[in-house]
Amino acid sequence: MRVAAIMSLALAAATGRASAQGEIARERADFVRWLAAAPTSPLATVAQQPIGRGVRLGPADADIPLAGVPAHIVAPRSGGIGLEGPGVSRLMPRGLPVRLRGYTLTVDGPAGREVLTVFGPRHAAKQPAYYPATPGFAFVGRLLPPEHRGTVRLLGVDGIEVEAAEAGSVIVSMGGARTRLRVRRLPSPGGEESELEIFFRDGTNGRTTYPAGRFVSLVPAPRGRYRLDFNRARNPFCAYSSAYACPAPWQGNTIPAAVTAGERYHADSAGASELAP
Repeated sequence: MRVAAIMSLALAAATGRASAQGEIARERADFVRWLAAAPTSPLATVAQQPIGRGVRLGPADADIPLAGVPAHIVAPRSGGIGLEGPGVSRLMPRGLPVRLRGYTLTVDGPAGREVLTVFGPRHAAKQPAYYPATPGFAFVGRLLPPEHRGTVRLLGVDGIEVEAAEAGSVIVSMGGARTRLRVRRLPSPGGEESELEIFFRDGTNGRTTYPAGRFVSLVPAPRGRYRLDFNRARNPFCAYSSAYACPAPWQGNTIPAAVTAGERYHADSAGASELAP
């Protein structure tokens, strides 16, 4: 069922719709290619684990067994997180991949709560599937100030805990109900940049979209406004691999209508993607 919707007061203007749909198609095609080929694709994830005092890699009795890899330790040391093993002693730059005997390792997360992710051969392909891009799900409006300022610990799209800042909220009307959606500023891996994100649930979860919910970015628009385009809604990485922890729903961020836009869930919509890798 298609629902009428507004964000604050205004639908996005018709000008530029064709361009926006072209951008969405390119973004989706780029993501399909990245998912299929990148060494840090969620389809290649072997394990994800908090580092704590250290994580042992390699042998069958290790914290993370890796075929063909002798015993290595990833642990805190002066200057950051270090990788130690036969012929290896180095720091691991946060957010940057490190190769180890056919595997790829990354370290992310805030200081003192770092998480190690290990990637290897890709598992069976789980291609993303999408609803057709629909202009009626793209809106422009103002970002309302946060009700309570501060930060909160939560899981990002990649299952990594971050310190997210309360950025404000937007009001969306769908299916005859108004919902205030909390917006948070999530740091990217490595911490160099941050994004305005909304983690939301709606009437499609567990049916045609991922049960835990989906992420969508809020992006700046001219004259101090912001663009919210549900056609860009995407699944957390736990939709692709059980190695990732799934984000908990954000309180209040549940839309009581079916948002039939953005990424669907592969288990429900195999073959339904409008894109090919």
